[in-house]
Order: sequence, then structure tokens, then C-alpha cells
Amino acid sequence: MREKNKIDLNSDVGESFGRYKLGLDEEVIPLISSANIACGFHAGDPAVMKRTISIAKQHGAAPGAHPGFPDLMGFGRRNMDVSLEEIKDDVTYQIGALQAFATMQGLKLQHVKPHGALYTMAVKDMRIWEPTIEVLAGLNKDLILVVLAGPNRQELEDMGSHYGIRIAFEFFADRAYNPDGSLVSRKEPGAVIHDHQIAAERVLKMITEGKVVSKDGGDIELHADTICVHGDNPEAVALVKNVREKLLASEVEIAPMGTFL
Repeated sequence: MREKNKIDLNSDVGESFGRYKLGLDEEVIPLISSANIACGFHAGDPAVMKRTISIAKQHGAAPGAHPGFPDLMGFGRRNMDVSLEEIKDDVTYQIGALQAFATMQGLKLQHVKPHGALYTMAVKDMRIWEPTIEVLAGLNKDLILVVLAGPNRQELEDMGSHYGIRIAFEFFADRAYNPDGSLVSRKEPGAVIHDHQIAAERVLKMITEGKVVSKDGGDIELHADTICVHGDNPEAVALVKNVREKLLASEVEIAPMGTFL
């Protein structure tokens, strides 16, 4: 459980590949406290991983692995029919690769946040979380697993406790929520919130009241330790800045999740 008036800001970064640049890492990383770094399967490559670790170190953002399905063409957003054992192997491989680059720069990974379809499939099928937690328990029990706040909270807490792994529950600043606490599908209108003021107000409401307004207009209970903010375009970076400013103005401290979980 996070400390009162303290929150983590995380963002998915390191998603460029070769000559192709994706995202505004240099602009967004100074604004966050935890960086989810692509590990080469859905995006990123060795040079990008090394560079992103360096930027995170420069700005004090705690690095974490952002493992996904081996699907560069689909950016890891397409569901794949794989076994739980394959998921364990893929996650192990990606964490190991990123940790090597972190070690070369004197850092340790703080957390692991699955990417794209791997994340959304796990939200719908609890069995997918367990092999990931098993990997963390086998590699380094100090690693924190980032999961969606909302459905299955108790089951995830119990699973983390069983393996001795801390769980960080995540809230999306710019995404609409269903009444059951799940994210509204990107295929539906209004799934992504572009209004900076509304996004900042939703974050503050979640932190101070433990509630968020769902797509039907009603309040749902939701408690989170970390806020996901996107920085893949200038508008998104402006939203991050606004959320950060509102938090600081409300005397909410922004800090890496590992410092308070």
C-alpha cells in the first residue's frame, strides 16, 4: 500500500528501433519517476536499451523492464497463442537483457511491467500473471510487478504474497474506465482522454478519494500506487507536464514506486 500523498509516475519508453524513432523519451523521462523500458521483443534494440537506461539514470527515473510478445510488426499489441512456459521464457530473456545494460551503468531494475497484449491478456486471464511472478521470484525478489488496478486485486495481492513479490497497482491517467474497473477498449469512442485538465483531475480524485468516474458517469472505487502517463507525441508530453504540475501543487510527492512500496 502506497504512502498517503505519495505517488509514482511511470511511462513506456525505449521503443525506438534502429533508424526508426518512436516516442519522445528525452522529453518525458525527466517528468516521471519510473521508466518502463522496451526489451527488444515488441520494440527497442540493444543500442536503444543502453541509451534509455542512460537517460533514466541522468534524470533519476528508476528503470524497469517492459517485456512483450515477440511481435515487432504488431508492436506487441496482437494476442498470441503461446504456452505459460513460453511466457516465462520470454519474460526471463527480456528482463535479463535489460538488467545487463543496467548493470553496465551501475543500476538495478526496480520493476517489471508487461507490455501490450501480454498485459491485457493477463488482465483477462489470471493464469498469465503467475508465470511472470514466478520469474521475478526466481531472478530477484526485490523486483516489483506492475499490474492494472481494479479487477482481481485480492487475487493478485495473494499471488504476490505467496511468491514474496511486491505488487504495484497501476492507474491510467488518459484512459476511460468501465464500471467494473477495467479499461474501455481503444476501439470504443472516448477510450482515450485527451483533455489535460480532466486527466489531472481524475488522477487527483483517485489519489485523494480512491475513486474514479467510469464511462457511465458513476464513481468506482480504485486505489493505485503508480500512474501510467504516455509520452509518444507532443500532446501526450504536455499532458504529463500538466498532471505532474497538478500533483505537486496539491502537495503530492512524486517518487519511484520502490521507495514506498
